[in-house]
Amino acid sequence: MGSYTPKNILITGAAGFIASHVANRLIRSYPDYNIVVLDKLDYCSNLKNLLPSKSSPNFKFVKGDIGSADLVNYLLITESIDTIMHFAAQTHVDNSFGNSFEFTKNNIYGTHVLLEACKVTGQIRRFIHVSTDEVYGETDEDAVVGNHEASQLLPTNPYSATKAGAEMLVMAYGRSYGLPVITTRGNNVYGPNQFPEKLIPKFILLAMQGKPLPIHGDGSNVRSYLYCEDVAEAFELILHKGEVGHVYNIGTKKERRVIDVAKDICRLFSVDPETNIKFVENRPFNDQRYFLDDQKLKILGWSERTVWQEGLKKTIEWYTKNPNWWGDVSGALLPHPRMLMMPGGIERHPEGSEEEKSESFVPSNTRMLVPPSKSCSSPRKPPYKFLIYGKTGWIGGVLGKLCEKQGIPFEYGKGRLQDRSSLLADIQNVRPTHVFNAAGVTGRPNVDWCESHKAETIRTNVAGTLTLADVCREHGLLMMNFATGCIFEYDAKHPEGSGVGFTEEDKPNFFGSFYSKTKAMVEELLKEFDNVCTLRVRMPISSDLNNPRNFITKISRYNKVVNIPNSMTILDELLPISIEMAKRNLRGIWNFTNPGVVSHNEILEMYKQYIDPKFTWANFTIEEQAKVIVAARSNNEMDASKLKKEFPELLPIKESLIKYVFEPNKTNSAQ
Repeated sequence: MGSYTPKNILITGAAGFIASHVANRLIRSYPDYNIVVLDKLDYCSNLKNLLPSKSSPNFKFVKGDIGSADLVNYLLITESIDTIMHFAAQTHVDNSFGNSFEFTKNNIYGTHVLLEACKVTGQIRRFIHVSTDEVYGETDEDAVVGNHEASQLLPTNPYSATKAGAEMLVMAYGRSYGLPVITTRGNNVYGPNQFPEKLIPKFILLAMQGKPLPIHGDGSNVRSYLYCEDVAEAFELILHKGEVGHVYNIGTKKERRVIDVAKDICRLFSVDPETNIKFVENRPFNDQRYFLDDQKLKILGWSERTVWQEGLKKTIEWYTKNPNWWGDVSGALLPHPRMLMMPGGIERHPEGSEEEKSESFVPSNTRMLVPPSKSCSSPRKPPYKFLIYGKTGWIGGVLGKLCEKQGIPFEYGKGRLQDRSSLLADIQNVRPTHVFNAAGVTGRPNVDWCESHKAETIRTNVAGTLTLADVCREHGLLMMNFATGCIFEYDAKHPEGSGVGFTEEDKPNFFGSFYSKTKAMVEELLKEFDNVCTLRVRMPISSDLNNPRNFITKISRYNKVVNIPNSMTILDELLPISIEMAKRNLRGIWNFTNPGVVSHNEILEMYKQYIDPKFTWANFTIEEQAKVIVAARSNNEMDASKLKKEFPELLPIKESLIKYVFEPNKTNSAQ
């Protein structure tokens, strides 16, 4: 891979936080590069951020808006721009809920103006688009698999939706017009020059004033923090070594809870965290966690240099020396600041990569949706209370909705499966009657990921599951464990089409994927725990045909599919049964599938009949499939007679498919 050498670079939003560090670094290190900065100078931008470059002959500042097509075209032509580093954007997350049109105007339209100017002038050799980790959506609290560059984009708020939309435009211009684009998605950044609406500078300035540090909610939200100079170095590397058409995560696997950040700042100011931290009302839409896979950028040659303690000390020293850098920011230091919520105002954060998700004012009548709990006026304690792990996972999410529907009090676990102390804290705080484990590593985008991440897979699927089982055993709790039936494959005793399925007593015989190996391993070890109910799920299907994890959704989008009969799990029918099994305190291993088997072609025939009469597909063999996957896939029939005996109403797989999946989704064109 060759090295790229720019000549004339336009950096948008470079009077802001991150972009100013990038601009100053490039101006200082590459005197032969001409750097033009375009910035509107909103409240969180400051020309003082560019003071180190003020006297440099290769630096020019232009005050202006990226939404002005005339200005952008003029600059590209007159300055002979060959490279754009696009940081400018509105990033104040909370504001996007009340003024989302401004976010669309700036983040999407502004980006579109830049792209169109690049297309018209035809002189751009690199367009680096700075996006955010938020486009991936919230990460499962129990996940050890970080979102990698090919992960699905699932934005959860208007701000991240506009950033994802801008990314789509960038990608489209790359493919349609051959624009040489590169996209970055970053974790939280901290350091000197940051506007104090953000968590770390806010806490530092409050500590300097001897005021308490406000924590939203319980402070359990987890974030990953990178020091600004490390991030600037990452952009320098991507500029010179990044490959056109690629996406690069700029992140770290070192995570910290907000409460721990506050405690660290208190210690550096030699004040007692117990008396200098106050808990305030949580703000809505406060995502629990964002987590990135940073391997791709490491392979390119970047690594995090600044350890947390060192970076935090440098940041505190800077704010101590520059307490008035931003002028009067008293409004920004409030627990829920109102100063920035001006109707119709444009609130651009030019830094691009996202730091702490902003702490601006949220109307007091807005509330987070919480699980049902017992009424204060009721003297009776609910008979059940569930603790569920796997909040953002498919099964975990559906379980929560089922509990709400049935009026069963529940809470999602905050601890990580491999962290025993956090699991104990969950048990003590929630005091559940039953624990559901729907967390685990399946790999993203599929189980092939596990082949190259074996330690991470073991950590959650084996060590984590065993730790949770043991903690539950110590507290006399039944653990409902969602496992997999992908630990078997057709053999001489259980041939395909024979109707002879694998029973709960059969030993696993499929080890073609590392994922399956870990699941078989932990299932065997869980036999030693008499407080565990293991539910072997296979190829799960639900009525939500838009869910990318739905087996039907997957195969309907494949170019080719194999055609093999398999046992499968219809979640709409079986997840309510799992709740009933908990109420009955059932234990041991259960094949958690509908009776019988159904093939890929049979499912797609139903899909064609009920959903899309024009749908077509093609088949290929297992041998042909093996050429496009890393790990082998399990195919088998499970004997569901044990479950059928306990729940006689359980439907055969094909009947269940029609009743719970295809009939509810039947389209007019298919009628």
